[in-house]
Amino acid sequence: MKLIYVVSPYAGDIEKNTEFAKKACRHTMEQGHVFFCPHLMYPNILDDNKPEERNHAINMGLEVLKKCDELWCYGEKISHGMHLEIQEAKKQGISIRRIIEQDSSFIIGNVKNSMQLQTSELSIQMA
Repeated sequence: MKLIYVVSPYAGDIEKNTEFAKKACRHTMEQGHVFFCPHLMYPNILDDNKPEERNHAINMGLEVLKKCDELWCYGEKISHGMHLEIQEAKKQGISIRRIIEQDSSFIIGNVKNSMQLQTSELSIQMA
């Protein structure tokens, strides 16, 4: 059983994105793994609208990431916060998996390539 760091979009439509994150965590669990999903936990304790508290949450998440076996990135778009987590996983040598929802199920792939977009979102292609 692996410890998986789950990332998915949070900002924007928070209600919709929270439900998607829960679905992503359930999928991770159904694959036989333990998950850690900081954006389902920290916004319940810290105020994401206060830069100091948001930074504190990001830093705590990145600290936990160091203990994880893999990072699984769910969703079509990558936010700035997700980009930071992906970069830290690369720096730590942690395997990164790209998970795309298709026809109400998830497809797990390996990260093939990444490039920064002008919109500060990251597009990650699947191998």
